[in-house]
Amino acid sequence: MNTKRIALIGLMTAVICVLGPVSFPLPISPVPISLGVLGVLLATYLLGMKWGTVSCTIYLLIGLVGLPVFTGYSGGMGKVLGPTGGYMIGYIFLSLIAGFFIDKWPAKWGMHLAGMVLGAAVMYLFGTLWLGYLMKCSFLEALWLGTIPYIPAELVKIAITLGLGGLIRRRLMKAGLIV
Repeated sequence: MNTKRIALIGLMTAVICVLGPVSFPLPISPVPISLGVLGVLLATYLLGMKWGTVSCTIYLLIGLVGLPVFTGYSGGMGKVLGPTGGYMIGYIFLSLIAGFFIDKWPAKWGMHLAGMVLGAAVMYLFGTLWLGYLMKCSFLEALWLGTIPYIPAELVKIAITLGLGGLIRRRLMKAGLIV
């Protein structure tokens, strides 16, 4: 761990904290579309599995202590125990899985895409299971409430990460700030 890495982790945690509260409610679900996923994807794409997951975990801890970094500018344990809590816990698995693919195949954007899609699927699995439990509905009903309507938005976030994140990643590598 060096000063550059600490600064990059802090910067990417800040990016997640800025994007996390920005959300767009859907009338059919208690779960909004959140830009927090975009922040987690960008952090992971730039920092890799280990440090991207650290950044994501710091974000979650900042929100858990009550700072308003979760959707709708909220924070605290109540938010994690609410309808979006499973998705937020899923952020860690999204970062681990996507980061693994990014680290394992650093020059293959197709594998990066696969890792992000697989990571998002696992994140949505956690979110769907928790949402179904809280709303006392079947897995299929929870899937329709909290996952299926969000797939197009997730694909857009992944495309933004591959495009913008790829550009930033190449520049950071050229500058010697990341490996």
